[in-house]
Amino acid sequence: MTMRRIYLDTEFTSLNRYQAKLISLALVVQEGPEFYAELTDNWDESDCSDFVRETVLPQLDLSKHGRTTELARGELLAFLQALGPVEVITDAPDYDWTLLLWLVDPAGLPANVQPQPGLLCIDFDADYSGDEPPHHALQDARLLAALAEKSNPA
Repeated sequence: MTMRRIYLDTEFTSLNRYQAKLISLALVVQEGPEFYAELTDNWDESDCSDFVRETVLPQLDLSKHGRTTELARGELLAFLQALGPVEVITDAPDYDWTLLLWLVDPAGLPANVQPQPGLLCIDFDADYSGDEPPHHALQDARLLAALAEKSNPA
């Protein structure tokens, strides 16, 4: 069975790696299934940097995508297990990968998921001609998938 690539992006409360709390997480298979959840019980607006309050929070739709951490964890694990062999690709492993591992803990990653992230190899200056990504995990993961698959098809 072929290893699928899945693209990960997260939004979190601040750039302080040791204090960042997960707000939302998206996983996208190019032209395939997607997972997206916004956590409702893991962070508070007071945890957020000014940038996050101004840019990220207004884009959330907690009534549609909001999940408790426990519910999001179960849905995420079921989503990952259904994919078969998969490599998670990210452009920010210090944040995105760390927060993915936090969300799946204590269950850990399913056996079908590679235990280390693949690093995104995109020259954004050459490959992306749009404005700055929107800082919405699902939209950004879709953009990363489109750029990466265009630059490095399977």
